[in-house]
Amino acid sequence: MLNNSRRIPLMAFAVTLVCLFVTLNWARAQEGSPTLELAKPPGPDQSQPPRVITLADAMEQARKVDASFHSALTDAKLAREDRTQARNAILPTISYTSQALLTQGNGGRTTVGRFVTNDGVHVYRSWGVFHEDLSPANYLGTTYRSARAAAAIAKAKTEVASRGLSATVTKLYYAMAVAQRKYATAQMATDTARHFYEITQDAERVGQAAHSDVLQAEIQYQQQDQAFQDAKLTMESARLELAVLLFPTLNENFSIVDDLDSAVALPTFAEAQKMAASKNPDLQVALQALYQAKVGVQAAKGAFLPAFFTDSVYGIEANNYALHSFNVEEPKAGVLPNLGYFITVGVNIPVWDWGTLRSKLHQAEFKREQAQVELSQTQREVLSTLYTSYNEANVARAAVESSRQTADLAAESLRLTNLRYRGGASTALDVVVAENTLTQARNAYDDAELRYRVALATLQTVTGNF
Repeated sequence: MLNNSRRIPLMAFAVTLVCLFVTLNWARAQEGSPTLELAKPPGPDQSQPPRVITLADAMEQARKVDASFHSALTDAKLAREDRTQARNAILPTISYTSQALLTQGNGGRTTVGRFVTNDGVHVYRSWGVFHEDLSPANYLGTTYRSARAAAAIAKAKTEVASRGLSATVTKLYYAMAVAQRKYATAQMATDTARHFYEITQDAERVGQAAHSDVLQAEIQYQQQDQAFQDAKLTMESARLELAVLLFPTLNENFSIVDDLDSAVALPTFAEAQKMAASKNPDLQVALQALYQAKVGVQAAKGAFLPAFFTDSVYGIEANNYALHSFNVEEPKAGVLPNLGYFITVGVNIPVWDWGTLRSKLHQAEFKREQAQVELSQTQREVLSTLYTSYNEANVARAAVESSRQTADLAAESLRLTNLRYRGGASTALDVVVAENTLTQARNAYDDAELRYRVALATLQTVTGNF
């Protein structure tokens, strides 16, 4: 049994624990856990004018917020710092150290302490060290050259990411422009269908049109109205998709410049091929990777060479922390200077390592062979992409001209069909067919322009801007 003197502290400790537990639970309940609420993104703010964004503005804005592009930039920055560190590793280093070595003495019976490594009870060191490590990687420069190649690879990958992002922005930017055009076309088609529906109703009332014409016109109007709603949804989705890519916080209060009709001219294939050969970042990545692999072979061969090092020390190591002092072992010599230097020069020669260095050399040679194969494949892929994207751009450009003429012909056909219907020479079905043909022709023309823009952007991922 516990006596009262022991029971009271235990009870107090238990009460304290209970109070602490209740307090923590209360604080946790008051704080609560954060919740994530999803809501419809705000539409364009009508209180402020929308921001007008050109394609160049969109690309610049996307480079500021796109995570993948920033990741490539960060890798390039890290690679540059690695190159700086590799260069600095070749250079000598200078350091300073100051120490006081206080050793237990022998009661004054001896001038030295109990530790034989020190020549006195008090030893002071204060010196600067000039160190140079002449390993094979340093005097052959393989580490620095490998780091320089890695920096070039990271820079080329940044260009790859930049071109890919530009192609994505171009596609989304002009997809929104085409969606706006199709929205306007659907709105115009709906108004035209409604007007024709009213004409057939008026003609039926005066006995100049059959009820079947009214039904045909009504069906056409309802279908065009549904197409108009779909076009509106597509336009809103295209705006939202572009906003996600451009703004750090979702914002739809912007407008774009529809310059689909002013696309850049397509260069000749010889010019495109020349630009691809000199400016393609994928080729640069493969070339630098091969160079890095060759440097790796040199580094593996250099590991068989001797490594040198030197340490030059200047300062004091004396029993007194002073520039001059007495030598306790040579008192007759008088006051002597403490400042001095000593130099250590060494060499390490690999003799036997059970074949480890030779195995590393084989690995480096395998990597070089793989890099050569990857370079060859990259060259073929770049050439194939160049042919494919150039042919696509060429066909898309021809489709733009053809679809423009088709849209003009469809508009003229609808105008003539309406005149013939009013004159009794055409049926309501002829008018409906002409309206649908015009809508399809205009949408096809817009799709052709989008196709040409995307084809140009894809080609520029291979050749660069032109």
